[in-house]
Amino acid sequence: MRELVVVLRRPWVQRGIRASLAAALAWQIALLLPATLSDYAYYAPLGAVIAVHPTVADSAGAAWRTVAAMFLGFGLAVVVYELTRDVPNAFTIGLIVALAIVVEQWRLLREQASWVSFAAVLMLTIGTDDPGAYVLRYGGLTLLGAAVGVAVTTVLFPPMMLSVAVERIAATRGLVAAHLLDMADAVRSGTVPDPQDWSRRGEQLGTALDRMRTAETQVERARRANPRAARWQGTALRVREQSRALDRVAVLIDDLTDLVAEFQPHRRGLDRVDDGTGWVLADALTGLAGVVRIPYHDGPGHDARDDAIGAAVGALDRLTQLLRSSAVPDEEGFFALGAVTVGVRRSLRALDAEVRPETVRAPHS
Repeated sequence: MRELVVVLRRPWVQRGIRASLAAALAWQIALLLPATLSDYAYYAPLGAVIAVHPTVADSAGAAWRTVAAMFLGFGLAVVVYELTRDVPNAFTIGLIVALAIVVEQWRLLREQASWVSFAAVLMLTIGTDDPGAYVLRYGGLTLLGAAVGVAVTTVLFPPMMLSVAVERIAATRGLVAAHLLDMADAVRSGTVPDPQDWSRRGEQLGTALDRMRTAETQVERARRANPRAARWQGTALRVREQSRALDRVAVLIDDLTDLVAEFQPHRRGLDRVDDGTGWVLADALTGLAGVVRIPYHDGPGHDARDDAIGAAVGALDRLTQLLRSSAVPDEEGFFALGAVTVGVRRSLRALDAEVRPETVRAPHS
């Protein structure tokens, strides 16, 4: 049963259910219309499928843009056909397609722009004998089906895209934490990772971040005109906060890459400042990784996230104190190390990693 619930939460499964239901309803409604329209009922399911998208906002937008593009194409074809009756058909078709592609550059039509040329050629090849009737049948029934598609998307478990976003954030969180731990190990061991491996891991993290940002954007779009938005507002806000916090940590990782791979602190003495700055930096990175891995508190009492935050903040405070009291001849590298320290602090702030006073354990007597 649980496996079935997981499958039903998949966006493509939900879209498939909505699309099939919308197409069936559009077909049945079209059959109830007068014979001049019901004889062409198959146009209605086409409109329904066109209008079913991952979000309510996308469904409504695709519906009206597709229908608008169709009517533009129909109108263009009729006008050009009437003006070029005395010229070869090849010239008429070429001119219609050329003009349709020009119209498709109208940004308002977006991804649905290609329907202009499609509808124009369709009108020219099928509907020129009675353009008005053809527009009513094709355009009208497509519009009917699109309305049904939008209605079904709105009523039938309108998607919030939360499952995908949560999964992608979790995957990105794991990569970010692993990257931080590897950085810490490199600082502790005084080794520079293999450049190819470094590049490969950076590409993996970049891809995960892109997928996470896309999922966050889809959640924001899914909230528009969605009757479920209020119910899931808290989860949607957490998705946005976590996504942006991980983005902040990713900026730190870029700085760390420059520090470890370019400045090579183990060769320039930066990991031996006051006999242990590099180790304290590694501890701060390890602590930050722990905070990344535990994004939320379990409740009002002391929990594992509090322990992770305490360890990260403690190591960061020690690193800050060491940097303030140290003198390093390599100013460029030292400033880079300081920039990383600032990055760790900002990352913890972005992750809302603050020690909760009420959870601080009293010392043992």
